[in-house]
Amino acid sequence: MKSITINGSQRESVGKKATKALRNAGQVPCVLYGGDKPVHFSADELAFSKLVYTPNAHTVVIALDNGETFDAVLQDIQFHAVTDKILHIDFYQLFENKEIALDIPVNLIGNSRGVKNGGVLRRNNRKLRVKALPVNLPDFIEIDITPMKIGDKVAIEDLKTDKYTFLHSDNTVVCQIKTARAAIVDEVDEEEEGLEGEEGAEGTTAEGTETAAEATPAQEATQE
Repeated sequence: MKSITINGSQRESVGKKATKALRNAGQVPCVLYGGDKPVHFSADELAFSKLVYTPNAHTVVIALDNGETFDAVLQDIQFHAVTDKILHIDFYQLFENKEIALDIPVNLIGNSRGVKNGGVLRRNNRKLRVKALPVNLPDFIEIDITPMKIGDKVAIEDLKTDKYTFLHSDNTVVCQIKTARAAIVDEVDEEEEGLEGEEGAEGTTAEGTETAAEATPAQEATQE
């Protein structure tokens, strides 16, 4: 998984007055959890733009001015109700031998056959929560929708891998192709229907011939 480096300064004072002063200076107060003790630090608000304002998932390298560095993931973020400015961010420290749960974006690729035939693509889950060691965390979960026909769907059970565990039930639908009024029957279905039509036509001809054969004696009797 791609990583973003955040350069910050360790905070000595964590009171309300000190926190307000940091925000007024364009700094965001942060806390790193998961280690032996919480680490309080601050960083410039602009440093979080590539981490917060993106649909992608990233790990974070927190580099403090005292020389310490920590691997982490964003755990929680608070925004101002009116201005949408970042008020506070919580991070969780990563360890090589400890699994972590994280929301991973779903990336759909290809052009669905069902959509080409007028179906509608439904994205039931744009992100999926997985649990894995940091080294196995994916940047995104890729699904090729090219072969999907109208009525097809992809569920969690279709995406299982040994590298990480999905924290969803196996029957959770990730995406599907729904029918629509403008949808047309897939080519394979049309061919099958054509074959059935030919068989039906042959049956009608046979029945018609049989009826004609049966009617012949009656017609002869009438003529007599």
